[in-house]
Amino acid sequence: MGWTMKLATAALFLGLTMVVPRHEEDGDMCMYEALSDTDAVLCKGLEVFYPELGNIGCMFVPDCNNYRQKITHWDEPIVKFPGALEGATYILVMVDPDAPSRSSPKAQFWRHWLVTDIKGVDMKKGKIRGQELSAYQPPSPPAQSGFHRYQFFVYLQEGQNISLHSKENKTRGNWKMDKFLNRFHLSEPEASTQFMTENYQDSPNYQPPAGGSSEPTDKPKQS
Repeated sequence: MGWTMKLATAALFLGLTMVVPRHEEDGDMCMYEALSDTDAVLCKGLEVFYPELGNIGCMFVPDCNNYRQKITHWDEPIVKFPGALEGATYILVMVDPDAPSRSSPKAQFWRHWLVTDIKGVDMKKGKIRGQELSAYQPPSPPAQSGFHRYQFFVYLQEGQNISLHSKENKTRGNWKMDKFLNRFHLSEPEASTQFMTENYQDSPNYQPPAGGSSEPTDKPKQS
């Protein structure tokens, strides 16, 4: 049985479609909804922590407290792989396979973050220190494009010097991730997870601010 089938079976037993309430300090309640069994197959030993949200792995970013807007401006998350080998070296990849939308992913994969040469002892603690080939770019799904999956993969780097071709460096979209992995003989990830979010303006609870847009002038590229 392959690792994807094992994960699918585990997801069915765990019932990952549950909704988990979490109380906020101001007394409001946020509903943290887990991903469907199909999307939860990717959840394998990796934890992703954002400010205020905590570990958002295998969850939808909740539609409360402006989280879906805040995440488009927060710095890189803490990514922990508790099962990392302290003497090993790892590669971290974050991509959006749903650019510009899940129904029409013409720009798949959008490369949001790529770091190599991460020591296992740091990976265990969530300290992503290494060679940053692509600086972190926050999730910014376009309006009316539905929910996007933001996927994280950790690969074992076995003494190789990992790099991007000049053509790959020119753009983040349409990244041929499979070719990149094959080039460096990277097969199954050691750990992975994903979360989902949509453009905050698509929320049924969104109310445009009076007197103009709330969009910042340094708005990141959307994906």
